[in-house]
Amino acid sequence: MREMRIKAEWHKLKKVMMHRPGTEIDYAMLSPRPFLFERPFRTRVAIEEHQQLENTLRENGVQVEILSDFVMNRADNDGAFRKAFEQKVLSLVRFYGNIDSAEAAQAELEKNLSILDSSTLFKIMTLEPAIDLKLDVSEGLEYPTVYSNLPLANLYFMRDQQAVAPGGVLVGNMKRKQRMRESEITEFVLKEAFNEDNLYRITGNGIFEGGDYMPANDFCMIGIGSRTNLDGALQALASGYLEYDEVAIVENPIYNFMEGLPKDPMVNMHLDTYFNIAGDGIAVGSSELMKKAKVSIYPGKLEDEMKPLQETTLYDYLKSKDYNFIELGVSEQLSYSSNFLTLADRRIVTVNVSNVLNRLLTEHVFPDNVEKEVIRDMEKKGKDNLFPNRKEIKDLGIENIPVNLSELTGGYGGAHCMTAALER
Repeated sequence: MREMRIKAEWHKLKKVMMHRPGTEIDYAMLSPRPFLFERPFRTRVAIEEHQQLENTLRENGVQVEILSDFVMNRADNDGAFRKAFEQKVLSLVRFYGNIDSAEAAQAELEKNLSILDSSTLFKIMTLEPAIDLKLDVSEGLEYPTVYSNLPLANLYFMRDQQAVAPGGVLVGNMKRKQRMRESEITEFVLKEAFNEDNLYRITGNGIFEGGDYMPANDFCMIGIGSRTNLDGALQALASGYLEYDEVAIVENPIYNFMEGLPKDPMVNMHLDTYFNIAGDGIAVGSSELMKKAKVSIYPGKLEDEMKPLQETTLYDYLKSKDYNFIELGVSEQLSYSSNFLTLADRRIVTVNVSNVLNRLLTEHVFPDNVEKEVIRDMEKKGKDNLFPNRKEIKDLGIENIPVNLSELTGGYGGAHCMTAALER
């Protein structure tokens, strides 16, 4: 297959990978915050929204690979992949209880794997079941208690497990335990199902997630903060896959009104939650956060000792590159305005920001101090003048394609987070 390569965020989007939410997100509805979700939502409607996003991309010429469909199709038509898939699933299932019973059950599963549907195997992979076998009242029989050790409720945010760079695919090392195994699964799929050989894994103390990576043709940006650290960013640079003149490492900042308060790491967990690129030379982001974000600029080529060439802010750095700015207020940023997906130069798929904001305020999702700032900013701008319904959007010739994602954004992310761009 053709190697995966991406040089700039505004180059024509050709191919993405998405994961249709399944049973795993139902678990998150029981307790959203521990599953890293912002709020509960209607899962049936959320799945319909996901289908709408997929259809919108297809209608705009993007090849969409739905993770489950792609994996099942390969498993049903490629014997070698099917065998590898079975072994991957076998490594994830756990049996507990009586030692002899657990070992017998494990052996039986291994024997039966070839009989199971590929759809069953995929569901097992996303739910990670564990079966505790206890003796039943009838001699020789066991009573099973079934657990789902850590269902991958966040898997539909497919941006984060990896990042496609000019030289190949950077496989992330995710910080939160709830998400750690996602990169293992997508690495397996990219290597075994997509036959992508150019994979570089961030390891050890390095933490790296795709939402913190932003390619910009001659340079790229990597955000560091709650989900990516400096070690992870420097490992990405050391990979040799970042074939840019410069690599800007951006320290994700916080708002002034949040100084001295307990930090909410979800407010700007990734670079793409407060900043994005809508076209060649067009930056969209929170003006306050861009102006506060410290940037260390590294040479793109490998050197014996990696040291920054200079330091500045994200806003000043982009200004030096002659970027135009579409500045977002806090009400827009916290409603996923910057988490749009760029299809081509000045053509973007956006979240229905006004609807999402109304949902967040009606349900009082924000802490009181944040809600006050959001309302103040919204009233200042006017509810009908929020991104992307702003004059400067039209003046810059940006075409906006809105998609209703009011439910799915409850997991903390928009169209950008929900798509793993594979080719541009």
